[in-house]
Amino acid sequence: MVSSEFDLIERFFRRPLRQPGVVCGIGDDAAVLRPPPDRDLVVTVDTLIEGVHFPPATRAFDIGHKALAVNLSDLAAMGAAPAWATLALTLPRADEGWLEGFREGFFTLAQRYGIDLVGGDTTRGGLSITVQAMGMTPTSAALTRAGARVGDRIYVTGTLGDAALALRALAGEVARPAAGLERCLGRLNRPDPRIEAGLALQGLASAAIDVSDGVLADLRHLLTASGVGGVLELERLPLSAPVRRVLATGDAGWSLPLSGGDDYELLFTVAAQHEPRLRERVKGLDCPVSRIGIVQPELGLRAVLDGVTQVLPGHGGYDHFGG
Repeated sequence: MVSSEFDLIERFFRRPLRQPGVVCGIGDDAAVLRPPPDRDLVVTVDTLIEGVHFPPATRAFDIGHKALAVNLSDLAAMGAAPAWATLALTLPRADEGWLEGFREGFFTLAQRYGIDLVGGDTTRGGLSITVQAMGMTPTSAALTRAGARVGDRIYVTGTLGDAALALRALAGEVARPAAGLERCLGRLNRPDPRIEAGLALQGLASAAIDVSDGVLADLRHLLTASGVGGVLELERLPLSAPVRRVLATGDAGWSLPLSGGDDYELLFTVAAQHEPRLRERVKGLDCPVSRIGIVQPELGLRAVLDGVTQVLPGHGGYDHFGG
């Protein structure tokens, strides 16, 4: 039985440190970290709320995995190698079984990338998880959203729409796919942060962003930051068999791959002359990399389907305050 907040931290979250550069970790008022002199520190933070970012019935293991994974996806989009994390955990009660599952999901992924948990906080309230992740890039080498240039090719990793399909199937909004549902549920509950792809893009991609709110919204963020426009070739979107089947029925239209969200893939641009280098670098990755469009001088985002070009709507992705 958990006897106190401090007992909870000691039993479930204090672990031996592996990363060099942790001067002071869990157990003090704040962590003290020392990046190497030839590295820039890249910091991101995300909050997951029950009923918003994961259904109430989601397994604790999956919540622990996803809480860290969504932050690692941000680091991947910056071309950063993960190093450290902090965790702020708000719980309705100290359920030991839930904590065991959450810890296992969180630290299984953390161990995969050599990440140390160096601090955080616990409190009582509605279930909410905030993770801050820190990584490093060579000095001045971080990828940003602001470097795309006219003529650059637009690429994305993995497939689009799987997590959105799983969520809609669970809600009864579309028919559950006869095959492939487990894969889609895995994409929703245990997204795979594309760290290796992000590292492969260092010094090669002109701009990058992770796809969390839907490719439509996130591509628009990238293009706006870069001061350019673009064309999305819908026939080129990488789609799994279950998503293709749902598209064929007309139950969801293009909203699944375009604005469903929760993909946690990398969306990036590469100059045309660097495409051979890109193909060489991504050869060993465990996910496909697909060209889906081109950067153009005319502002805004357009789509091409069956030879017909149309202007895409102004946002088209998930927005916490947008209705």
